[in-house]
Amino acid sequence: MIETVRAPDTSLAIAEAMLLAPYQLDHGSLTQVFGSIMTRAADYADLYFQYTRSEGWSLEEGQVKSGSFSIDQGVGVRVVSGEKTAFAYSDDISLGALESAARATRAIANQGGSGVTAAPQRGVVRDLYRRVDPLVSLADTDKVALLERLERYARAADPRVTQVIAGLAGEYEVVMVARSDGLMAADVRPLVRLSLQVIAEEGGRREQGSAGGGGRFEYDWFTDERLRDYAQRAVHQALTNLAAKPAPAGAMTVVLGPGWPGILLHEAIGHGLEGDFNRKGSSAFSGRIGERVAAPGITVVDDGTIAQRRGSLNVDDEGNPTQCTTLIEDGVLRGYLQDSLNARLMGVPVTGNGRRESYAHIPMPRMTNTYMLNGDRDPQEILRSVKRGLYAANFGGGQVDIVSGKFVFSAAEAYLIEDGVVTQPVKGATLIGNGPEILKQVSMIGNDMCLDPGVGTCGKDGQSVPVGVGQPTLRIDGLTVGGTG
Repeated sequence: MIETVRAPDTSLAIAEAMLLAPYQLDHGSLTQVFGSIMTRAADYADLYFQYTRSEGWSLEEGQVKSGSFSIDQGVGVRVVSGEKTAFAYSDDISLGALESAARATRAIANQGGSGVTAAPQRGVVRDLYRRVDPLVSLADTDKVALLERLERYARAADPRVTQVIAGLAGEYEVVMVARSDGLMAADVRPLVRLSLQVIAEEGGRREQGSAGGGGRFEYDWFTDERLRDYAQRAVHQALTNLAAKPAPAGAMTVVLGPGWPGILLHEAIGHGLEGDFNRKGSSAFSGRIGERVAAPGITVVDDGTIAQRRGSLNVDDEGNPTQCTTLIEDGVLRGYLQDSLNARLMGVPVTGNGRRESYAHIPMPRMTNTYMLNGDRDPQEILRSVKRGLYAANFGGGQVDIVSGKFVFSAAEAYLIEDGVVTQPVKGATLIGNGPEILKQVSMIGNDMCLDPGVGTCGKDGQSVPVGVGQPTLRIDGLTVGGTG
């Protein structure tokens, strides 16, 4: 009799089959490792197993210019005692490698906790996205054909388009967390992204535009309708910049568009609300829980539970379930983003925001999908209220100082507002301000909140993780604009 073997149907079963079984590891092996670690009376320890398969395709001038494929796997061993953390990692998943890494972390674990490991328990089971491998969802020839179609749509949009660069990236990641408190949690994370950059030329002038999107799903999400939309958006931005005049400078009313401009909220405010900065007192928001830090009507949340979003996770990289955390409510500061270490030291609950780039990195409090909730104003009403100002529809890069809250952001697409009407496109506009102060300068909040298309990546202390941002249309009074005109 032939027995049919059913494939694992939960994230934990998949992770155990992929990350433990092939290396003759089981729950008993992990308990043995924890027993070795906790004999030195550490407060806490965890093992973070990860398998990642990723690929990237790039098309330029109608040809595949580059392609990449990689497989990476390993395990990180972390031990925490008080405020101190010891960490070691290995790309060899084996009992010997685990024990060696555990020995390397024992130096700090000489005081504190009970030295006892708890009985195993399973973590939260949630399905914000399908447990699929996007890399096998489309044949390689079809991936190239997808990029070729995107290029054709971009070139067909306007004859002034002279160069098109398109990129497709996919990732299949399986992670498992085993903790000294007995918790076992896992997540199977698909991630795809499509990017487009176009160059348009006219009268000896060259300008660029970009667009794209992605999330936690397969490649078939990129339908022809979406490809045409990306092409139109990128070309529109490039042509707008071709017609742009130098941006004016000075203090003025600025209207931020919905969606991706929320990157300013992420950088100028979001990082300052992460627990580690506030525990150490280095954030402009430190010690201000319960205080008014923003104009009435402003509510900001970080939500890692939105289905299929780029920044969402079923569990964070410490095995805790993600959640929707209210950071600012009606202008009042309500909380910070916490991982396990900083939450314990600050005496507050974890928020499911412990994130790490890979098994070779320690977790820290990071954002997931951070956005401002809707207000009650029509976006057109907001624009009509401005006598003279700037409308920033899209952003490029920016910089922020966490301690002071000061930021500088460049607008990738911006226009003058004259007598309530969006008129001349301008180029070279930079927004200069202070994160905590800008929240108090918001005078009107639109009812058109939307999230970005799924392209955000956040860097912190040398680690990069996928994130999402969003906001409604906002009117900000008295913001400093750096221009070239």
